[in-house]
Amino acid sequence: YMISNKSMNVEYLPPKIRPLAMRGDALQDSYNGYTKLGAGFPRTFYIDGSYNIVTEEDFNVGVDLFHHNASNSGDIENQRFSYTNARANATYYFDQGFAVKGDLGYTVDNVFFYGYNELNALQDRNLSFDKADVKQSFSTFNASASIFNGERTVADFNYEAGVDFYFMEDNFAARETGFALNVKGTKWFQDAHPLTIELITDFTSYRDTSKQKLNNFFLKPSYTYHHRIFTAKIGANIASHEDEFSFFPDVELSAQVAGSIVSAFVGAEGSLTKNNLRTLSDYNPFITSRLDVRNTRYYHYYGGIKGNYQGIDYRVQAGYKTFDDLALYQYDGDTIPRFNVLYDTGSVVSFKASLIAPIFDGFQVTGTVTQNFYSLDNEEKPWNLPATTINVGAMYTFLEKKLTVKGEFFLENGVPVIDPVTDQTVNLNALFDVSAGVDYKVTDKLGVFLQVNNLANNKRQRWNLYRIFGINFLGGLVAKF
Repeated sequence: YMISNKSMNVEYLPPKIRPLAMRGDALQDSYNGYTKLGAGFPRTFYIDGSYNIVTEEDFNVGVDLFHHNASNSGDIENQRFSYTNARANATYYFDQGFAVKGDLGYTVDNVFFYGYNELNALQDRNLSFDKADVKQSFSTFNASASIFNGERTVADFNYEAGVDFYFMEDNFAARETGFALNVKGTKWFQDAHPLTIELITDFTSYRDTSKQKLNNFFLKPSYTYHHRIFTAKIGANIASHEDEFSFFPDVELSAQVAGSIVSAFVGAEGSLTKNNLRTLSDYNPFITSRLDVRNTRYYHYYGGIKGNYQGIDYRVQAGYKTFDDLALYQYDGDTIPRFNVLYDTGSVVSFKASLIAPIFDGFQVTGTVTQNFYSLDNEEKPWNLPATTINVGAMYTFLEKKLTVKGEFFLENGVPVIDPVTDQTVNLNALFDVSAGVDYKVTDKLGVFLQVNNLANNKRQRWNLYRIFGINFLGGLVAKF
């Protein structure tokens, strides 16, 4: 038989490809409220809570409350503190694609100048004060509002404009008002390369026996290019203060050397940083209220390596920073010790390293090391500024994530000071702090915690004449509702 070949067109529907079903993680229950209540020794009370009043898809309103106080007056007269912060915030998303948010807050920070007890021992005296006589109370009201794009725009352009206001005063008639306006826009190219322009106006008015102003203006343009093996950022920070312009770099280049295991980076940056009542009292709560407010002007050049090896994230960096008007702190020589703020020009060479290592499931170790070498033009030492800081922590979660055990080791060198008796330069004792804690979930809504700090009962003075709290603990309940 002879059979001839013939091609035929057959039409058929394309097959439907269905993904294999995979079991997803169970959704966790969501709660509107959270609170953490605790008490401890020396006499301590602690509360940290938040509650979402409105949780709609396009509108949410929440409140937060934090309070922490402690008193060791039974051992050291007037060694105590109290800090309270109340805050309310709201965000609303409009159908037109933009959103607005606002924030209101009030803070009361009560500080007590108990350093006279150390002077009593050094000068063989026995002065005593009522707590009201050595109390400094900082109260701060702040408010902010902003508008931003709540959804991705057609042109891939993100925008945000906002204002931030605060009013701060203490019980020694020092007052400070701050107002900042920030406008920022980012245009994305090919979903990967952002071009950003940011404009900031930052005003500060400080008054004690006289009035001082510290007003800064910034223009920050930058462009970042992301390639498969490298990222390059080119930008500038153009700053103005009292009609004097400063041009700072804002550049960074990073490139993969061995895939994700090793990446190298170099960069340069700079800016004006305010030293006013708000920032200085945050860093050193024992400062005097008669301040000279200034900008610290700095240039920072840095480089290093970073990466991830078998789940371990690391970063090692070296840097060189030059500065004008770096804030230093020195005992003012009064009967009740407080600190004057001094300013100096110079440079610092720094080395930093950080590590996040998940050893096995549920167990993680973290660590950071910082070493600074200061060189000052006028002062002999960087008074009351630490040079070496080491922080190592470990956390283990087990029993189906119900029990978490954690520990932390913190080491910091003794800071340089001028001895109030001999007027000689000395270094205070170093900090050697070992802490441990445990958290246990009794139910999904209720848990307990215990935190023990300074197990070595270290008596270090972080600030000259101000000994830190010895061994102390805090325990209590955690609830969700």
